[in-house]
Formats: sequence, structure tokens, C-alpha cells
Amino acid sequence: MNLSLYIAKRYLFSKKTHNAINIISMIAVCGIAIATMGAVCTMSVFNGFEKLVSGIFGAFDPELKITPSRGKVFDPQADENILNIRFLPEIEAVSETLEDNALVRYKERQVPVIMKGVSGDFEKVAKLTDILFDGEFKLKDEENNFSVLGIGVASNLGVNSSLVYPIDVFVPDRSKQVNLSNPLASLKSDYSYVGGIFMVGQPQYDDNYILVSLDYAREMFDYKTEVSSLEIKLKKETDIRSVKRKLKESIGDNYLVKDRYEQQEAAFKMMSIEKWVSFLMLCFIILIAAFNIIGSLSILIVDKQKDIQTLRNLGANNSLISRVFLFEGWMISVVGGIIGIVLGVLICLGQSYFGWIKLGNVQGAFAVDAYPVIIQFGDVILVFLSVLLIGFLTVFYPVKYFSKKMS
Repeated sequence: MNLSLYIAKRYLFSKKTHNAINIISMIAVCGIAIATMGAVCTMSVFNGFEKLVSGIFGAFDPELKITPSRGKVFDPQADENILNIRFLPEIEAVSETLEDNALVRYKERQVPVIMKGVSGDFEKVAKLTDILFDGEFKLKDEENNFSVLGIGVASNLGVNSSLVYPIDVFVPDRSKQVNLSNPLASLKSDYSYVGGIFMVGQPQYDDNYILVSLDYAREMFDYKTEVSSLEIKLKKETDIRSVKRKLKESIGDNYLVKDRYEQQEAAFKMMSIEKWVSFLMLCFIILIAAFNIIGSLSILIVDKQKDIQTLRNLGANNSLISRVFLFEGWMISVVGGIIGIVLGVLICLGQSYFGWIKLGNVQGAFAVDAYPVIIQFGDVILVFLSVLLIGFLTVFYPVKYFSKKMS
């Protein structure tokens, strides 16, 4: 064993002349352990919320979405590469969608919405059983067109799936110019019955979207075969990244291929920023806790003056003596970091299984009742390496300084 490391280990675990050194060392270990535990728990909670939000969006957003890189719509029938997508072995279903702005009205109430026309495969792409709140997913029958409304839209209109009267639908007429003196003359109108109501749990969908059949949307928006996007569901155990890369190479630069994170880029970026800002703040707390190590080492250097002199008489140089106290400080960081990581992982596992910390007092008020946690190995390693780096930077200069002073 390295001589400096051996002496440092004996100093750390052996009884000191002054009990204050033991107390300060324990305070340093506890401070680093608690800060490390907090970092592991905080990052795991952010991972849990990210997974939760991804699952919520996943009920409505497809696994992969193809949109035009320029313009609002494209014709999938005019591009052979797009047509061949359906035959890829990794793809289970492809839904054509067409969406644009519209206005819906019922009696005296009216709401601006995004009307999304979907093809028959949309039921395979979206998890409709998870989001259907009332009624059924019914878009048309032999005689009438139906709409499935977001719960916020339905609430603002004051309608439900048992409504026997239709709602009025207005969209801009692409064949006419906007008449500012009579805006209604620039709108195209029709009606639709309420087939059902969905609830994703996100206002951007619940308060803005209504679903209609693709044929109805094309008729209203004056399109023939054009679509706004292709929404893709992959087969189980398929690697999304590899399929995404394969699609990009196949269809070229005229189209964008987005996964769920890219479809909700702003939301996930915000969560990522919050996670790493919290991590930096916790690193600062670890740094403050590490200053206790300086106090412990300062007293230890004074306490071990006789040992230092003995080592010098035996031929030890300043470098060896410095390494003794450097290893002492690093071991305090390592012990505190290991204890903190073990405690953090145990708390996260307990929270995951037992849900100790609740989100609110009313059960069912949120998407989950307890704080979700997901432990990621990479985060644990990052926290531990950060503790080691902070411990190294904290003790390096003070040890060098005191060693020179005592020489």
C-alpha cells in the first residue's frame, strides 16, 4: 500500500489527541453525505417527472412524426420514399393527419381551436383508451360527421357526448380573400356532432384540440390528398433512434423526423434546465460542506506536528507529507460521498415502492399521488465524481499552504 495513503487512513480512523478533530471530521462527512444524498434524490425526482410527462404526452403524441421542412402540408402520394415508409419492418402503423386553425360554436359560446383530421390508423398510433374521458372515439357514420373534443374545449362550449345537437365549425376559406368589413364572408362553415371527449392532462391539447376524420378536414380546408404530418407507431422493442436515423436517410432534407422529445422540445428543455440548475446549486452546497474538511485538516496538521517531524527525520520530504493530508481530505470526501449515495438510492427506492412523500393531500388530484423517482446510473456516477472533484479542489491548496508553513 502507498505509504502516504496508509498513514492518512490511520489518521482518519484512529483516535486523535483532541476530540474536536473527530467531531469536525464527522461533521464534514455528514455534511457531504447529506448534500450528496440530496443531489441523488433531486436528480432522480426530475428523472421521474420527465418520464411522467413523457408518458402523458405519449398518449397523444406519436413515437415518430414526419412533417415538411417548409410549408404546412405535403402530398404523401407524390413521394415514393414516403409511400415506402409503411413497408418498413420496424413500423406497425402510420396515421395521416391534417390540422389547421378553426372556430367551433355552440349556441352563444365559441372557442378557437386546432382541428386535427386523422386517418383510421390513428387509433393504433395514439393511446385513445388512456385519454378518452367521455363518449367514444367516433368520427363519422353513414350520414354524419363527429368530433372528439378536448375536455377544455368541451367545457368552454358547455357540451358533452350525449348532446343531440351539432356544433358549428368555421374555418378560413382558402379560395377567398379576407374581407375585413365582413370577416364571416371569408369563413367556410359546417357542422359536426360530438362523439366523445378526451383528456390528455395538458392544457395545450385539452384546451385547443378537436379531432375529426381526415376526409372531413380535407373537405373543410380544401385539400385533396395533402397532409400536415405522418404519425408513426413502431413495433415493440424497436430502437427509436435507429429508425429515426433510417427515416432521415430515406426521405431526405425535405422532411423533418421528430421523436416525442423533439415534438415537445420546449417543455423537456425547461425540465432539463431546471434539473441541471438544481444540480449546480447542490454542488455549491457540497462545496460549502467541504470547507469543514479544511478545518479538520488544519487542526490535524497542528496535532500531528511530532509525527511530521519524525517523518522528516526518517527522510520524508514535503511532497510525501502533503500527500498524507491530501489523502486524508479526499477520504473524508469519498466516505461522505459513498454514504450519501447509498442513503439517496435507498430513499429513492423506498419512495418508488412505498410513495412516502405525497404530491398533495387529496388522492387523485394529480396524475400521480406520490413524487415519481427514477434512479439513473449515469446521474449517480456524475454526483460521485462531482463530490470527488470538489473534495480535491477544496483541500489541495490549504494542504500545500499548511505543509509549507510547518516545514
